[in-house]
Amino acid sequence: MPASKQPTSSNMPPISDEWELPRLRSSFQLHEDAVRDEDLAEFFDVKFYPYNPPGAPPVFAATSKKHVVVVRIVPTTDKDQNPCKVIQMIRDADSGANNYTCCWSKDPDTEDPWLCVAGKDAKIKVYDIRRGKLVKTLVGHGGDISDLATSPACPTTIASASDDTTIKLWSLAKEHDKQPCICILGGEGHQYNLLTVAFHNNGRYVLSAGHDQIINLWALPEFPKEHINVPIVLHYPHFSSSEVHNNLVDCVAFYGDLILSRACHEDTIVLWRIEGFSSDDPIPGPLDAPTPTDMAKQTRSYFNPIPSKARPAMFTRLAQFHTPDCGVQFYMRFRMFHAEGRHPILAFANAKSKTMFWDFSRFGGYRDFMEELEEARKSGSGQAVQKPSWLLIKRAKKGTAAPAHQDAAASLRAAAGDKESMVSASPDPEGGGSAMATLGNYNQDTLNHWKEMYDLSNPAGLIRPHKVQGVDGSFVGRQVGWSPGGEWCVVVGNKNRALIYQRGAREKGVATPVT
Repeated sequence: MPASKQPTSSNMPPISDEWELPRLRSSFQLHEDAVRDEDLAEFFDVKFYPYNPPGAPPVFAATSKKHVVVVRIVPTTDKDQNPCKVIQMIRDADSGANNYTCCWSKDPDTEDPWLCVAGKDAKIKVYDIRRGKLVKTLVGHGGDISDLATSPACPTTIASASDDTTIKLWSLAKEHDKQPCICILGGEGHQYNLLTVAFHNNGRYVLSAGHDQIINLWALPEFPKEHINVPIVLHYPHFSSSEVHNNLVDCVAFYGDLILSRACHEDTIVLWRIEGFSSDDPIPGPLDAPTPTDMAKQTRSYFNPIPSKARPAMFTRLAQFHTPDCGVQFYMRFRMFHAEGRHPILAFANAKSKTMFWDFSRFGGYRDFMEELEEARKSGSGQAVQKPSWLLIKRAKKGTAAPAHQDAAASLRAAAGDKESMVSASPDPEGGGSAMATLGNYNQDTLNHWKEMYDLSNPAGLIRPHKVQGVDGSFVGRQVGWSPGGEWCVVVGNKNRALIYQRGAREKGVATPVT
């Protein structure tokens, strides 16, 4: 993806080792003495404030049933000191409030931080976080609001996904005070309750999905800068498919021009692309969107309407990341961190107290290493090849034949504490020597293990996590948030609990929960 369309790392805090995956640093939890008993529920969403100046401590908001907790992370080298400091807690006093989601915005005049919160009562409430006061309430949906997202291109434009099967685009700019809903994505787009919505980095494309198994991509028009009496209505998406997943879809996201999505009961996150789609091309207009009568209803696309020999499909699966032990739970969301100059990292928490991470830079590193090993083998020169430090050796027990493949779910259950899926005291399979080796020096169990974690050549294969972190207690992950620089990762879930992960931290520890 072109650099102009991604956040840059030039003003981000340095991370000591880009190959290092996050470590559990601390946790916090809302206790009964902090909220009313009837308010106890779980954190459903977490979002970091994306507009802090360079070097400022990161701030995130976690949304519970009737509470929004705003937390500042203050870096410390003391492993026993919790870096989290609650700087604001807002209680929704409405009797029908049961909030699921939030997103950040800014006051158009003062640029003070605003937080938008929504849920069961079908309202979007906008709070001034500095003052802890309600600024405005947006109404118009006819059902629960399950997800909110802020446009990366305009902090005063937000999108909401609702049980009423529509996505609404809202403007918080002053000129739209009288009619804040500026666009409705509906019509023939979805047939049942929506669960997730996401913007492309350029702010001109939106993804939506939900209970009907359909994933839609909508190309947005240019929105007027002045007051409008009636919202713009888009009846048809520019891409629509019910073939990517076989169950309700509760999370979608762009990764550059690629797409990540997951569905309930499938225990995978799928990476895929829409054939012919490029954000560098001109934005198609509303009338360019294909209608259900144009082609088969399962998948239709403006970008590749007539598959050809060169491009035989409307979409292509690229990889599947295994997320076992999710059970019957849904409304479980992943989050991908990606910024120019930084390793892209995918994070997800399951229903069995495990958080999983995948470093996408390792896929290219593994491919290059294996190609160098193969070239050295073919040449017969015995040339040594430097093994990446994150490629760990799987040691087979003496006198036994270890299985070539292990069930990923069993491997996850075996992972404990801060240990990665596999640990070796030495880079050499025989227990000593240098990290320099040729292909013949690695046992088959090790090669198979690496393939299960880093080989993307088989789109139907299941890619195991590069790291699994377990926590005590029964924890069901609901959402993941990344700080703008990628140095902090927060996972929220049941029991109003938040797990704080840090990259580049040499010390780790779980401190007393913040109340």
